[in-house]
Amino acid sequence: MIKKLIFATKNSHKLLEARCIFGKNFQIFSLQEIVCLEDIIENSTSLKGNALLKAQHVYQTYKLDCFSDDTGLEVYSLNNAPGIYSSRYAGEIKNPKANVCKLLKELKGKNNRSAQFRTVIALIYKGETIFFEGVVKGTIAKEEKGITGFDYDCIFIPKGYTKTFAELGVEIKNTISHRAEALKKLKNFLDKK
Repeated sequence: MIKKLIFATKNSHKLLEARCIFGKNFQIFSLQEIVCLEDIIENSTSLKGNALLKAQHVYQTYKLDCFSDDTGLEVYSLNNAPGIYSSRYAGEIKNPKANVCKLLKELKGKNNRSAQFRTVIALIYKGETIFFEGVVKGTIAKEEKGITGFDYDCIFIPKGYTKTFAELGVEIKNTISHRAEALKKLKNFLDKK
């Protein structure tokens, strides 16, 4: 039996990543596909809190099993910034290019470029709430490299690699990324249900 789930996102890149990982035994629907067009307020002080806010909104409004994620890029020499503000690092209007430029500027002259991407997923399934987390450690490149991916992918080099996520491509990223790790944990959980 095919399981149906709502992914509380409007981000087409995240949706594609989830669909690739979940495969044919799951139907994953986006917010647009259930005609949830309003902006869901993310005003928590943690990734876990923001993921939960989005999942709760969808579950309470539509009474559908759903999951949501929140992801942050945590740069150690910047006290884990941008963190929960990763998508709005350069201002309230989400601008990935401006965010990357600001981060590179903030790191200019710093020797420690260590960072990690962290994703927290909140799942609400049959009324129960469960969390899953994925982390990938790495470093921030000194300049943008690569053409695939989105947001900070062009400057994040995962540990054990010499290329950015944007250079490695979607296929490799989907096997090693923070979101991929969290999504695989979520899928394994649902496979057992």
